[in-house]
Amino acid sequence: MIVRVPGDLDVAAIRRIAAGERVQLDDQLLKTVAAQREIVLAALTDAPVYGVNTGMGRLADTPLTPEQQADHQSRLLVGRAVGGPPWLPEADVRALFAVRLRGLLTPESGASADAVRFLADRLNDDFIPAVPATGSGSAGEILPLSHAFQTFLGLGTMRDGLAAAEALARRGVPPYRPGPKEGMTLIQGAPIATAHAIHRAATAAELVEFQILATALTIDALGAPRGIYRPELAGPDPVLGEVLDRIRVLTEGATARQVVQAPVSVRVGPQAIAHARRVVADLTDAVERTLAAPTDSPSFLDGEFVSTAGFHPAELGLRMDAVAAALVHLGEISVQRTHRLLDERFSGLPAQLTPDPGPQAGLSPLHKRAVGELHALRRSATAASLGSLDTSSGQEDVQIFGLQAGEQLREACDHLFVITACELITAHQAHALRSEPGAPALRETYRWIGALVPPVNEDRSLGPELTAFAAALRSPGSIPSAPRTG
Repeated sequence: MIVRVPGDLDVAAIRRIAAGERVQLDDQLLKTVAAQREIVLAALTDAPVYGVNTGMGRLADTPLTPEQQADHQSRLLVGRAVGGPPWLPEADVRALFAVRLRGLLTPESGASADAVRFLADRLNDDFIPAVPATGSGSAGEILPLSHAFQTFLGLGTMRDGLAAAEALARRGVPPYRPGPKEGMTLIQGAPIATAHAIHRAATAAELVEFQILATALTIDALGAPRGIYRPELAGPDPVLGEVLDRIRVLTEGATARQVVQAPVSVRVGPQAIAHARRVVADLTDAVERTLAAPTDSPSFLDGEFVSTAGFHPAELGLRMDAVAAALVHLGEISVQRTHRLLDERFSGLPAQLTPDPGPQAGLSPLHKRAVGELHALRRSATAASLGSLDTSSGQEDVQIFGLQAGEQLREACDHLFVITACELITAHQAHALRSEPGAPALRETYRWIGALVPPVNEDRSLGPELTAFAAALRSPGSIPSAPRTG
C-alpha cells in the first residue's frame, strides 16, 4: 500500500500490513516529515525536555550533559529490555510496527525521514524481533518496546532466535542510530495494546457471527419454537433486531417440535450476541480514536514540547476486558445449549446423541471438553487491565495493563472457538439423527460440518477432529455463507 498521509494507516490497513502487505511511503510525505524534523531540532534548546536532555521516570529532573545526550537515545532502548518469552506472534509485531509507523509520521513526533524509512523497510523485509507478550509492569509499554526497537541498533534477538545484528547483516542493513528524541519516541505510546485491540476485535467479531450460526443450528436441531426470535421483540434496539432477524432467516422452514418453551439457553442467545456485538464495535471505535490522537510523550505541539498521557491506553484495556466478559457469557450459553442437545428430554433423540446409548458414550465427552474450555474461559472475566502499583520510586504510580488485557482476550477467543466448535458438531449430530432436511438456509452448513466431522455412529477419538474443526473455523471464508436479511 502507498502511504500518503498518516491517516492512511487506519485499522483496515494495519490488519493488511500485519498479514504481510508491503508499505510504500509517498515522496511528498517524506519531505513533509523531513521539514518538520528540522523545526523540532531547532526547538531543542537547553530547556529541559523529558527523556531528551533529562533522565526518565524518577530521574526526570536529572539534566544530561551534551556528552550524555549523544548516546542517550540509544541507551533508552537497551537498559529497559528486561523481558523474556513468551513472545508476541509475528502478526502482532507487524501490527505494532505499523501503529508505530503511523505515530512517527505525525508532526507531533518530529521523527526523521530516515527513521520512518528504516521502520517501513523493516516491515517490508520481514524483520520480526522477539517482543515480550507478558511481564510488563511499566506505565506504558517501554519494556517490550525496548525489546522491539533495540534490534534496530543490532542488539537483542529476533523471534526466530537469530541475533538482531546478524538479521540486519543478512539484509545488508547497517544498524540505525536514533537522533535526538527518536529513541524516546520509539518507546512511547501504546502500540502493542493498539495492535492487540485491532486483532482481537476482528477475531471477537468473527466469533460473534459463529455464535449466531451455532444458535440457529441448535434451534433447528432441537425443533425449538421460533416465535421468540421475531425482530419486533427487540423494540428500539437495532442491534438486537438485526440479530433476531438473522436467526429468523437462518431457521426459516425448520421443523418445530410440539413444545411450549425451549430452555433459557436456547432463547437468550440473541441478547448476549447483541451485547457482544456492541462491545466489539466500541473497542473498534476506541482504536480509531487512539490512532488519531498524539501518543508521543513529549509531543511537539505549537512549537513546544508537551508531556502527554498517550502511553496510558485505559480505554483500550478496559474495553478489551469488556469484550472478554461478553465472550465468557456467550461461552456459558453455548455450553448449556450443547448440554440440552445431548438430553433426550429436550431433543426427543437418543440419549447423548448416540444410536446405541449405554454401550456408546456418544457426544457426552465432547460436552465435557466444552466445560473444561469454559472453566478456562471464565477466568477471562477478571479484569486484566486493573492492578496499579508504585514503580520508579513513586514517579510512576499508575499502570493500565493493556498488554495483559490483550493477551487475556486472545486466550478467551481461543477457548470460545473450541466451545463453538463443540456446539456446531453436536448440533450436526442431532440433525443427522433426526433424519430431516432441516432449515433450507442451514443445509449447506450441515454438509460442511459433516464433511469435516462425520456423524458419530460408533465412539471414536474426536480430539483430532475437534482440533482441526476449530482451526477451520478460524480460516477466513472457510464456512459456507448463508442467506442474510435484506
